[in-house]
Amino acid sequence: MKFSDLLAMSLNNLRRRKLRTVLTVLGVIIGTASIVVMMSLGIGLNEMQRELISSYGSLTAIQVRSESYWGGANSDEEPLYLTEDTISQMKGIEHVESVYPLLEVQAMMIQGKYSSNVTLTGAPQEYLEEIPLGQGQIPSPADKEITLIYGNMIRQWFSDGKGFSMMRGEEDLPDVDLMGKPMFVIFDVDGYYQAMSGASDAPKMPKKYVLKPAGVVEGDMDDYSDYSYGVYARLDLLESQLKRIFKKNPIPGQPTNKKGKPYPYFIYSTCVVNVDDMENVKAVQEQLVNMGYQAYSNAQWMEQTEKQSSITQAVLGGIGAVSLFVAAIGIANTMMMSIYERTKEIGIMKVLGCDMGVIRNMFLIESGFIGFIGGVTGVLFSYGVSLTMNKLLAIGQVMMGREGDISRIPPWLALTAIGFAVLVGMAAGFFPAVRAMKLSPLAAIRNQ
Repeated sequence: MKFSDLLAMSLNNLRRRKLRTVLTVLGVIIGTASIVVMMSLGIGLNEMQRELISSYGSLTAIQVRSESYWGGANSDEEPLYLTEDTISQMKGIEHVESVYPLLEVQAMMIQGKYSSNVTLTGAPQEYLEEIPLGQGQIPSPADKEITLIYGNMIRQWFSDGKGFSMMRGEEDLPDVDLMGKPMFVIFDVDGYYQAMSGASDAPKMPKKYVLKPAGVVEGDMDDYSDYSYGVYARLDLLESQLKRIFKKNPIPGQPTNKKGKPYPYFIYSTCVVNVDDMENVKAVQEQLVNMGYQAYSNAQWMEQTEKQSSITQAVLGGIGAVSLFVAAIGIANTMMMSIYERTKEIGIMKVLGCDMGVIRNMFLIESGFIGFIGGVTGVLFSYGVSLTMNKLLAIGQVMMGREGDISRIPPWLALTAIGFAVLVGMAAGFFPAVRAMKLSPLAAIRNQ
């Protein structure tokens, strides 16, 4: 007997018992929808967490710092600094694509009656080009003068000297125009505070430098990222500016040797190591730690988050699987009842010499078709439930504090759910099919 004949016969058998078939399919629909919706919640939470962490910075970047720079190393040990030589060593590590040294210096920025002591970060051109801007443009490699990129939240740090709160709203922020007005910058912050002390022997006010703006990081006062509170400039221009200002004197913030003399080269506060793939971040990070540095990455945070999400998905999927298990019992019951009602038909098929495997396959196709119809309908129903949850309830925004759908059904989940429903249906119909195959022809006809 051809497969098409078996399929037609199975469909006719299901069609003759419409109510029972519909009720059995309904159980599969509920079970499939339960699994898909529950799994979609776990997937949505996981992806929202990934998006949230990604918004803070790259998942393939590692932040590297030296304890020696921050005074954390043992004074008897040789300081382990981040220099051009160590940057070159890091570039030679397998899977490392690039290394961006960052030079952090304190600077006093003044505009009108407002001022702020900020951390000015010198970064390579490649690093600056990765900063997303809402206004202005990235400094050009051909620039000869320092231009500044301001973080979108940097205005909160400015004060008129009367105190301020970091919880200010947009309307309460100081009237600092980052792009439209000049910014006076003092690099000798210690000298500035000494001059402002009012003491009789206070030195004169350090020289102010007018630095032009290049751009402002995208986002408003609620959109936090790694760049929100920083001020950035091109590294080579900042280094040249510091050399001109301080000459052979120690540069504030730069370490000195045991004699209090400055080193003949710049020592970087931190560097960013870019890895080719997130899968390799952990291995590279371990090598950096073994070299004696402190290394942090968003991928490390993401790995811990994904472990928790995997547990959540497993629990949610298990809850949904209970419903599908109940549906499988319903399929098995339907097929057993079908055998009792069709014993004469089965007996005649055997008397006529029908192959045992054909009888078994007929019942397996029926049960598999029940699983297929229930799976497809259940997936479609799941999309409707997911859309309702995302559009009407807006759960994602409430739980995560940012835009995003909490229920997400990727194509692989929909296809897997349908395949699983078919598999469950056939598994539930297997024993009834075997029973039908072993049924005695004479007993079947006599029973009828």
